[in-house]
Amino acid sequence: MKKTIGILGGMGPEATAYFFELIVKNTKAEKDQEHIHVVIESNPEIPPRTDAVLEQGESPLPYLIEGVRTLRGAGVDFIVMPCVTAHYYYNEIVAQEKISFLNLLNETLLYAVRKIPELKIAGLISSTGTLKAKLFHETFEKEGIEVINPNDEEQEKVMEAIFGAQGIKAGFRTGSCKEIIHGVAETLIRRGAEAVIAGCTEVPLVLKEADISVPLIEPLQILAEASILMAGYEVKS
Repeated sequence: MKKTIGILGGMGPEATAYFFELIVKNTKAEKDQEHIHVVIESNPEIPPRTDAVLEQGESPLPYLIEGVRTLRGAGVDFIVMPCVTAHYYYNEIVAQEKISFLNLLNETLLYAVRKIPELKIAGLISSTGTLKAKLFHETFEKEGIEVINPNDEEQEKVMEAIFGAQGIKAGFRTGSCKEIIHGVAETLIRRGAEAVIAGCTEVPLVLKEADISVPLIEPLQILAEASILMAGYEVKS
């Protein structure tokens, strides 16, 4: 039976648009009517997730719950959230709202184990909120995979590349933001990373697998393909 996907987005809007594009591009379909019914709740007013995780800002949880309820009201069968740091609140969301909810972190781990079975050390490029919450560290250690991350100085540069005035969230795809992300990826590889996790949904907008010498683990791509399958459709080969 075909299912409707609910996208809980707006964190940020471009990452949400990119995720929807991934669903469309990766669905095996030859005409409009063979694509998936998708409902998008994109609320850019959701407070910054990193600030909340670091206890420096308002919690996004009430906004996330409201978004889930909006999607439920629209008749979706399951929900996906194309924001990594927001998964800090995943358990609280599913405890309050009894609806099927694909977990980006778990799907990423399943992919890594299946596609890169020899993986022992993964480098992480993410927001400071995701890093401090150890979302990928705790998920990947279940399978004995060590996650390494930038040092404090490098992490400040990553945050500037993502959130700064010339950053990815500001609409930039070239220049310093791209150079910083590429440089940090190469640094992690030199330190032993056998794959790099694009641990913030903005990272794949400037970093592609062809740019580095090890596999790029892209959670949004993984989540998109898992969503297609869960909706009862085929992934385009």
